[in-house]
Amino acid sequence: MDDAEIDQENRRWVQDLAGAGPRREATCAELYPLLLRVARSEARRRASLLKLDGPELEDIAHQAAADALMAITGRLDKFRGEARFTTWASKFAILNVATKMNRHFWRRHEIPYEQEDWSRLASRFDVGPEGEAQVREFAAAVSAAVNENLSDRQRLVFVATVLHGMPMDVLADELGSTHNALYKVLFDARRKLRIALVADGYLPEAPASRSV
Repeated sequence: MDDAEIDQENRRWVQDLAGAGPRREATCAELYPLLLRVARSEARRRASLLKLDGPELEDIAHQAAADALMAITGRLDKFRGEARFTTWASKFAILNVATKMNRHFWRRHEIPYEQEDWSRLASRFDVGPEGEAQVREFAAAVSAAVNENLSDRQRLVFVATVLHGMPMDVLADELGSTHNALYKVLFDARRKLRIALVADGYLPEAPASRSV
């Protein structure tokens, strides 16, 4: 298929999905199996990490394909024609599989997301024996700053996302909140912690911005 044929095919997808009635329904029915194939492939690729198979994995693939189709029809104006429409559309299925499998992992996670184990923070630093004491001291300083400066909500969001690595959208589902609302909570928490750690000498002061 040459470039002109690809452009024509891309226009057909966009026009038919943007329309209404039987043509739009037929085009959605044409696109869904493609999205499902992509979602199944991506789900199988990730399945070994979660030890998933059978109906559970198939359910994730179908949910991801359905959500991808909804997202695509709502974002047709974002398609720029720089690749095949089906290639662009497939990315939505892959993203939705990743999101749903992350959520699945955290729903089965054996550690409560609010549980605090600050040794997890210290273990992320790649240092030799000579640096272990300094890293443990820094982790203890962060723990103290969290205790002294953060609200309960800020503390929960910081511990879940930074200490345990919980995805923000998963935490938002757990708390009945939104990604943007929790991002603001985390931003404020990080700002408070940085101020405290700078004051205690654990972080350097940020360079002053120049006035223009």
